[in-house]
Amino acid sequence: MNHGSFPSRPGRRTLRTVLVSLGVLGLASGLFVVRGPLMMAAPACRAGRWHGCYDTFNGLVLMTLVAVPLSLAVVWALARLRRARGVDRRSAWRWSLAEVGMVHGTLPFLGMTLMPGGGAGVVPARVSLVPLRDLVTMGSLGIVGNLLVFASLAFFAPMRFAALASVPRILALGAGCSVLVETAQYVFQLDRVSSVDDVLVNATGAVLAGLASRRWWRTRAPLEPLEPSDPPRRPVPAAG
Repeated sequence: MNHGSFPSRPGRRTLRTVLVSLGVLGLASGLFVVRGPLMMAAPACRAGRWHGCYDTFNGLVLMTLVAVPLSLAVVWALARLRRARGVDRRSAWRWSLAEVGMVHGTLPFLGMTLMPGGGAGVVPARVSLVPLRDLVTMGSLGIVGNLLVFASLAFFAPMRFAALASVPRILALGAGCSVLVETAQYVFQLDRVSSVDDVLVNATGAVLAGLASRRWWRTRAPLEPLEPSDPPRRPVPAAG
């Protein structure tokens, strides 16, 4: 036995297993903490009623969690379809997960952001164009919520589209989508303040989420054949 040798560091697979386990544990802990508010919307959601389910934050979060198995099934189906068309296994699963993840993770936050307030259609539209003035009134929960609005979109979009695989383009994506949302709030008089601070925080969250997925960014053109019998197209470097 070599007493002078040191134990080897855990391999990538072990480290990945530990991180995934910690993530699952953290998610389970978070769900345990918010289980009470989520269950308040459960009766209305089970009955299929819009009021009390889809027009509340709790109901949207609950239905987002309930829809996770369905989204995973769609990922599996898309990956199988791509594999049948000759796409390699890793790309098929990554692209399918990215497409479903963008939709599943973004639509609920858009619903929350565009949810009408109590004075919708009655209270005049309000705009705040002074940077950082509204930031102090958001509170920690509001800031976290705004950071997450386009986080899924920015996390998965560069994994699917090579044209978005750069920090400036992710910033532009987050800021552009946020401007559209703030404009919709103003035009439809949803009893919400259309604030430049919301755009800043949304865009910041998009950049942070995009950086988190940087190692999986798609930097080349697609290799998918148009038909099962067609040969794969040669990849070309992405512009920018």
